[in-house]
Formats: sequence, C-alpha cells, structure tokens
Amino acid sequence: MAELPMGKGVSAGKIASNVQKKITRAQEKVLQKLGKADETKDLAFEEGVINFNKQLVEGTKLQKDLRAYLAAVKAMHESSRRLYECLDDMYENDWYGRKDVDSICEDSDLLWTDFHQKLVDHALISMDTYLGQFPDIKARIAKRDRKLVDFDSARHNFAAVNKGKKKEGIKITKPASLLERAAPGWAQGILSAHNVAQTSLSRSQAEEELERAQKVFEEINIDLQEELPSLWNSRVGFYVNTFQSVAGLEEKFHREMGKINQNLNDTLEKLENQDMSSEKTQDANHTLSPGGPPAIPKSPSKLKPAVPPPPKVTPSKDMKQESIINLFGEAATPNISVTSPTQYEAPATANLLDMDLDSLQAATTPAAQNWDPWEATEQAVVTEAEAVAETVSETAVATTETTESVEMPVAFLFKVKAMHDYNANDSDELELKAGDVVLVVNFENPDEQDEGWLMGVKESDWIQHKDLGKKGVFPENFTQRM
Repeated sequence: MAELPMGKGVSAGKIASNVQKKITRAQEKVLQKLGKADETKDLAFEEGVINFNKQLVEGTKLQKDLRAYLAAVKAMHESSRRLYECLDDMYENDWYGRKDVDSICEDSDLLWTDFHQKLVDHALISMDTYLGQFPDIKARIAKRDRKLVDFDSARHNFAAVNKGKKKEGIKITKPASLLERAAPGWAQGILSAHNVAQTSLSRSQAEEELERAQKVFEEINIDLQEELPSLWNSRVGFYVNTFQSVAGLEEKFHREMGKINQNLNDTLEKLENQDMSSEKTQDANHTLSPGGPPAIPKSPSKLKPAVPPPPKVTPSKDMKQESIINLFGEAATPNISVTSPTQYEAPATANLLDMDLDSLQAATTPAAQNWDPWEATEQAVVTEAEAVAETVSETAVATTETTESVEMPVAFLFKVKAMHDYNANDSDELELKAGDVVLVVNFENPDEQDEGWLMGVKESDWIQHKDLGKKGVFPENFTQRM
C-alpha cells in the first residue's frame, strides 16, 4: 500500500490530528444547525465582516475601472501620437511653422506619457496597496470562524464531562465490570482509584483543551475586532485621495494640452492666412483684362476744317436720286441733320437734289486734293471697323449655329468661360483650363449650393457624351459669363 505523501516537517500524527479536528468541527456544525448545541454569537463582529466584504467588492470594482481608465488613456495617447505623426508627414517643409509643428508634436507626446505615468504612481499603485491587505484579513476571518467552532466544541465537551456523562464513543464493557466485582477486596480499591483518576484526567484534559481553544480564538478575535472597524473607516480617506489625484492630474493635463492645441491652432491659422494672401497675389497676377475689340477711333472727317457750303444748283434730270447719293461716301458727306441746323448754315430750303453735280465736282476738286491724308486715314479706320464687324458677325453666327445644333441639358442656365486654370481638390469638383467653355446647370438640391460656386459640365464633354455624369462644382470667380 502506497504511503500518503508528506511534506517536510509533516508527520503522520500531525495529519491525523488535522483530520480529527475537521471531523470534530463538522460534527459541531451539524449539532449547531440541528439546534442540539448552542453557538457563540458576536453581532458587532458579524457586522464588521459584512462591511469588510462590501468594502472588498467596492475596492475590487474601483481597481478594475481604474485599470480600464489607464488602458483608455494609453490608447488615446497612441491615437494622438498617430494623428500628430500624420500631420507632421503632410506638413511640407516650405510651409509656415514647420519647426513649430515638430515641437508641438513632441510636447504632446511627452505630456501624454507623463500623464499616464503619474496616474500609475498616484492612483493605481495606491489602489493595489490598499487592496493588498484584504486577502490576509480575509484568511484571518476564516481562521477565526474555525477557532470559534473549536472553542464551542471544547466548551460543550467540558460541560459534558462536568455532568458525569461519558464521552461519546467510550464504552465500559461487561467483562471489565465482572472483573471489578470478581476482584479481591484489596484489588477493588485499586480499580476504583483508577476509575476516579481517569475521570479526573478526562476533566482536566477537557478543561485544558477549553482554555487552549479559548485563548487561540480570543487572540485572533481581539485583533480582528480592532482592525475591521479601522479598515472600514479608512475607505473614506482613500477614496478621497484617489479621486483627488485623478482629478488634479486630469486638470493639469488638459490645461497643458489646451496650450499645445492653441499653439497648433495659431500656427495653422497663420499658414491659412499666408496661403490665402499668396492665392490673392497669384490671382491678381493672372487676372485677364476684359476682352473685346478695341474702341473704334473717332472718324477723321469730324476733324476737317469747316468748308463753305456749295452753291445751290439744280441736278441733272438724267441722274437718279440713288446715284446722286452714292456719289458721296460717308467720309465725304457732310454731317447734315434733318432736324437741326447744319454747321454750314445752309438755307432751310437747300436740298441735295437741287445741287448741280458738275459744278459741285469742279468746286470741290482743289479741296479734295488737300484732304488726301485725311481721306486715307478715314479709309483705314473704316476698313478696320468693317473687319471687326465681320468677325463679330461670324462669331455670332457660329455661336447661334452651335447653340441651335447642340441640345443643351435640361437644367441649362448659361455658359461661362474659364479665365484661369483650376485644379480640382475633391472628386465632386470640375477641373478647368483657361479657355474651357462650361455649361452651367442647376443644383439638384439648392441647399447644397455654396456661395461663390457653380455647377456645370464642360461643353466639350457634353457634346461628346450628352451626359451629366462628368458635371462638377467650380469657383465662379475663375470664369466669365459669355
């Protein structure tokens, strides 16, 4: 038969003693529950145990939540670090405040690290120390309960011995009685003395066991009676210190973080203002002057010296009225008004039809020779004006033909022409090159239209695809209405 394993310093007698104690305690508990044995009660101590268990549950929950809070702070630190790293990566070297942004990122990382470490030092470590005393006290409370059962059992045993009752399990056999009666007279006194001695020995052992059990119980009980109320009262100060530490550290952290965020905001605002100033300068440098044909200079005929009116003559009957008028071009025809007096102060009854063409030609030949430079200049101006008018006419006809031949979108409003290049910054924006013609259409939802922005599609895309799938928004000030 294999022997039971025993550790160092553990004997078979010790094991047997422990087993016997467990059996005795179990029997005592059963008797107490059945009401056949009284149980020592201490209401004040039981209330202290209830408070102890409640305090342990609250402290454990606080420790768990505090660890979760620290984990959240660490996760937030990591997220903040990645966010600032992203900003640092996107911040170009030639932008305003590059060094300031680098310094802000470093300060933010250091502040998060310091905040987390101080929370560990001033809150979590204190919490762990506070809860570290509970397991020992809990074990001592359990030991006190066992010693109380031993004390009750010893007390009951001592009471039973004093009443002359035999200890349970001990029986005097009949042969022993017979032996006592069959013994000679001198031997009966010895046996009687032996029985008295055994009874005295049992009473003495019961009394010693009671005293020993009572002493062990009272030692543990007295210590716990002092520690449990003290531990219960200490929770107030501990909770105050813990939450004050967390609140103070949070207040300081957010104050310092607010300064860092304000510095970052100021740096970005200066960058934005600098960028807007640069854009305005660039727009001013690239602004096109208003187009259109140059202004036609005033006719040189108005700069000629005044000429006396020709003599009144009667025109030849063989010439038609239209031929007479065509003989005088715009350059040579005096500025005659039919509603007001002319600069020649001709009589009110004067009329071109009454003039003698032959005499007029003879009279004006010398003057015409003197006006050759004026007539050449006037002819050049007229030619230029006619060319411009022809170009404008051709453009109008081409535009009319294009508008008539191309079907406009349903929501078409008007056309604009891009005066500058515009690089789209988002997927819903329209890329423009200077000279592009855009068909402006209505927004599907008017509330989505921002001030200074239009919706449209390039005319070339519309003519090619007849689809508004490539429409997008663009800044109105980059275009000119056609």
